[in-house]
Amino acid sequence: MEQNLGKNFLESAVKQFTYYRMLGDKTFEQVSEEALFFKPDPGSNSISIIVRHLSGNMLSRWTNFLIEDGEKTWRKRDQEFEEGYKTKEEVVEAWNKGWDCLMLALDSLKPEDLLSITYIRNQGHTVLEAINRQLAHYSYHIGQILYIGKMYNKSDWKSLSIPKGKTLGFNTEMFSKPKEIKHYIDDELI
Repeated sequence: MEQNLGKNFLESAVKQFTYYRMLGDKTFEQVSEEALFFKPDPGSNSISIIVRHLSGNMLSRWTNFLIEDGEKTWRKRDQEFEEGYKTKEEVVEAWNKGWDCLMLALDSLKPEDLLSITYIRNQGHTVLEAINRQLAHYSYHIGQILYIGKMYNKSDWKSLSIPKGKTLGFNTEMFSKPKEIKHYIDDELI
């Protein structure tokens, strides 16, 4: 049963990370290059800066995940909060590089790894805790990316969730379908 729980957790984590990546991808599809460098006010970060920070964090945390501290000596965190990219292509390239590193690390994990200890700034976390920590961190910043994109695009923004005033129709469609639950027995979906 523990193996199934661990497998389900890893699958769920991959699903959640994939969902948040998709939200960012769909934001990049909607916004102009200019929007990536827009700051709502001087003390705020642009989408570009947030991506630079996320990518730096992902590369640091997930490179050699189980064998090195997640805060690498080569990481320059403070520089992540300065503009560095010049084009939309550079922003998207950094975004994809970070996510690819994360997904490669997650794909290498086995259920029995979840209770192993990994370190971030010399503080021990179980792998399960480290995954949850990063999922919360990334979703926080991706929410910022969406908000800035929506703010910049104004009425041209296409909702990435249930649009305002459309909840009843969405729920009607969802509840018209049969309930679905995934069950595993001995690592096989039944």
